[in-house]
Amino acid sequence: MWGPVELVGIIAGPVFLLFLIIITVFLVINYHQRVYHNRQRLDMEDPSCEMCLSKDKTLQDLVYDLSTSGSGSGLPLFVQRTVARTIVLQEIIGKGRFGEVWRGRWRGGDVAVKIFSSREERSWFREAEIYQTVMLRHENILGFIAADNKDNGTWTQLWLVSDYHEHGSLFDYLNRYTVTIEGMIKLALSAASGLAHLHMEIVGTQGKPGIAHRDLKSKNILVKKNGMCAIADLGLAVRHDAVTDTIDIAPNQRVGTKRYMAPEVLDETLNMKHFDSFKCADIYALGLVYWEIARRCNSGGVHEEYQLPYYDLVPSDPSIEEMRKVVCDQKLRPNIPNWWQSYEALRVMGKMMRECWYANGAARLTALRIKKTLSQLSVQEDVKI
Repeated sequence: MWGPVELVGIIAGPVFLLFLIIITVFLVINYHQRVYHNRQRLDMEDPSCEMCLSKDKTLQDLVYDLSTSGSGSGLPLFVQRTVARTIVLQEIIGKGRFGEVWRGRWRGGDVAVKIFSSREERSWFREAEIYQTVMLRHENILGFIAADNKDNGTWTQLWLVSDYHEHGSLFDYLNRYTVTIEGMIKLALSAASGLAHLHMEIVGTQGKPGIAHRDLKSKNILVKKNGMCAIADLGLAVRHDAVTDTIDIAPNQRVGTKRYMAPEVLDETLNMKHFDSFKCADIYALGLVYWEIARRCNSGGVHEEYQLPYYDLVPSDPSIEEMRKVVCDQKLRPNIPNWWQSYEALRVMGKMMRECWYANGAARLTALRIKKTLSQLSVQEDVKI
């Protein structure tokens, strides 16, 4: 038989041991929580912390930070998820097949907010994904800030927040204003620079895939306050992985705007396994955009009224068949006026357009070649870029 002292020892020993284990577990958990909270606090106090926004940073400060970070486009994802709550929508500035575009106020500056309907979730996700490609940020590509969603009580709105440009699209701009030779060169060169950067592949761990736009047109290019272009609307873009030689594309051959479709897209002969084919189709469209710009160039008091490409050959909303007949069968292209020959800048522009419009995509100029030609022209014409 156990005596009272032994019984107390037998019972108290395991209880004491259990108590020690509980205390130890509690202390370990408490320690880890303190470390975690301290690390969070240090991150919040660290001015270089990418995961936070100090309250006194203006929109201009943030855009500058994004431009010099060298990383992907847009704010850190942690911050993007809080953006929609703090933007005040001001006015509607555009509508498209996806939804609406608003001007909003955020951190003391104007931003553009593209609001997709919930049925356009795939388009919203795709455009946000393309904009966040590493090393995409460039002065001639629309500056992406954030992608977020906002529940308005009835349905979920999908937001894509970007830089705001008060001139609006190149289409709007050319409808309102004529341009000088200097203005024409600035628009054309900046558009080529943006497209060259989009098309370029940078190989390496922090590399950038080649990207083809697939819906380049004057309505998808914005005009900045300094008279330069910023390429926008990347929702239909395709990316090329140089390492695996694969193309990230939805299995749909015909996308984009019919009026700007290259011959090989209209007649379905585009080689979808070859990334250069997509770049060549972009160049054809760029040539049409150049035609729109050059027509509005006021030289010697002469200029043309604004028109869309092929305005005199197809209806206002042409079908694929109508475009194919004009572009592929009749091999027609927009008219280049004879008087352009009297001005070196317009002569060069006209020559470039023809070299963008070849029926054979492989014979067309590259964006880089166009950029170099226009850079030389800007030096000749003493254009301040």
